[in-house]
Amino acid sequence: MQYPMFHTLDYLKNGSEIQRKSFNLLKEYMVFEHLSEYNPILIGTIPIDIALEESDLDIACEVYDLKEFEKNCLKHFGIHKEYNFKIKTLRGKEVGIVNFKIADMRVELYAEGAFVTEQYGYKHMVKEHHLLIQFGQVFKTEILRLKAQGIKTEAAFAHLLNLEGDPYESLLTFNNLTDAGDKKS
Repeated sequence: MQYPMFHTLDYLKNGSEIQRKSFNLLKEYMVFEHLSEYNPILIGTIPIDIALEESDLDIACEVYDLKEFEKNCLKHFGIHKEYNFKIKTLRGKEVGIVNFKIADMRVELYAEGAFVTEQYGYKHMVKEHHLLIQFGQVFKTEILRLKAQGIKTEAAFAHLLNLEGDPYESLLTFNNLTDAGDKKS
């Protein structure tokens, strides 16, 4: 399941306060222009409007050469506060993670050698977006309440949906048409 609206930043212009702030920062600092060769997509809680004030701007990128990506990021973002680049192995794949701050917002770039629409972060966002639409405002309010208590996003969804096991995996495999029961708001 893909949502073309997430493939541009236009939807942020008229969104919530944090969405508008994100749009303005991303445009002012030309973040997507500097990442254009990596097919960047803003993922996480800001696009689906369940971000808290301290939420990151999470951007997923399609990257097959992490050394070249590192050079590009250092060139364009290395001047920003708290700049850091690291390579990790996640789910058996080597990925690059870049962190920095623009203005007062944290930014995290996630680089993986796969189409962004096939990456976990994008899939989680789309699944969460679908669930927020399906279960409505009361469900969204509860997600925000749990997040404000310090519970991670996927864990908050798993808690409200009574999912067992690893919240990251169980959320992706949750079949909201048959597993939801009476959880609608």
